[in-house]
Amino acid sequence: MKMNQQLYLKRRITSLLGLAFSMTAMAIGLAVLLWILYVLFSNGLSALDSHLLTSDTPAPGTEGGGLRNAIVGSLMIVGLTVLVATPVGILAGIYLTEYGDESKTAELTRFVTDIMLSAPSIVLGLFVYAIAVATVGNFSGYAGSLALSLIAVPVIMRTTENMLRLVPGSLREAAFALGAPRWKVSTFITLRAAKSGVMTGLLLAVARISGETAPLLFTALNNQFFSTNMGAPMANLPVVIFQFAMSPYDNWVRLAWAGALLITFTVLVLNILARVFFREKVSA
Repeated sequence: MKMNQQLYLKRRITSLLGLAFSMTAMAIGLAVLLWILYVLFSNGLSALDSHLLTSDTPAPGTEGGGLRNAIVGSLMIVGLTVLVATPVGILAGIYLTEYGDESKTAELTRFVTDIMLSAPSIVLGLFVYAIAVATVGNFSGYAGSLALSLIAVPVIMRTTENMLRLVPGSLREAAFALGAPRWKVSTFITLRAAKSGVMTGLLLAVARISGETAPLLFTALNNQFFSTNMGAPMANLPVVIFQFAMSPYDNWVRLAWAGALLITFTVLVLNILARVFFREKVSA
């Protein structure tokens, strides 16, 4: 009886120590996160003005200016990336789950996906620079979208595969029993059942590529002027933030804080809207 009490006391102390360490780690993480957000919002909100969305990035040594060209350039580059990466990543995830589950091709695809997920973004940027910039002879928004697509596709593909594997096999068997072909079962049954998780993967990919700077430095570069030509160098928020934050000009540093706040706020709004949208769809 005494041995059982000692064993219970030992387990109780171990549990309390584990809980204490976990709570401490969580508190430290939240404190650092709140500190980052406080610095970002305090500096970013003070930099917001009426010229931020209506004026282009200023020349060195000049006052005023805004981020209109960088905002439009980022929206175009990221938008094209989403249009390219979403169908490729989702269809590849469907293939890995529904068609090539145990094939050699699927194993090779998963291996390459793991490598791309862990590869530094600057390496992917250099790769696209070598095949799409150096060979053509100029930087472009298309090259920037290609570099970001190489980052987004593995995230979407792996998330889609994991979410589809969570769909019960009985749901597929019921559809097959009714005579539905495999492609209809994959797209209209399993994919629809896992749409919330797939959308989460898409949002994770968008959140990751929204702030990527290194790939765009080697591909889209930058442009001080307003331009919608994807075949030429384009301004974008990550590169503008990178360049302006280290500049000796106060108005450039102020615009860098404003750009960082815009990226953070955009990612936050996208996550909130997606959660609200899918919650309404499920309740309906």
